[in-house]
Amino acid sequence: MSENELSKMIIGCAIEVHKHLGPGLLESAYQECLYYEIKQAGLKVQKEKPMPIVYKEVKLDRGYRIDLLIEEKVVVEIKTVEAFSDVHTAQVLTYLRLGNYKLGLLFNFQTTVLKNGIKRVIN
Repeated sequence: MSENELSKMIIGCAIEVHKHLGPGLLESAYQECLYYEIKQAGLKVQKEKPMPIVYKEVKLDRGYRIDLLIEEKVVVEIKTVEAFSDVHTAQVLTYLRLGNYKLGLLFNFQTTVLKNGIKRVIN
């Protein structure tokens, strides 16, 4: 399945979660519910996937954690913020580069309508 096909499924799952929960909860609540929805859709999903950082000969095994990684292809980062900032996009781009992934989805569940809180990030 391509990244674009996965993206459509993941966005559908995120919209379903947002319909039921609405805005106002912690990121961890949305993460758990989206994890559940994606698993129910039959996709392979990893939660809090460690993203090691290698600097010269130093390896930091737990430098970062990806919120959700779907089918070893799509990085999902979940936020509950007033608005996206450049730092949020940079975070997803960092995960994409470090893991050699092509597509990232940034979700802001703090919006009234989730379609206004979705950002695609391409490596």
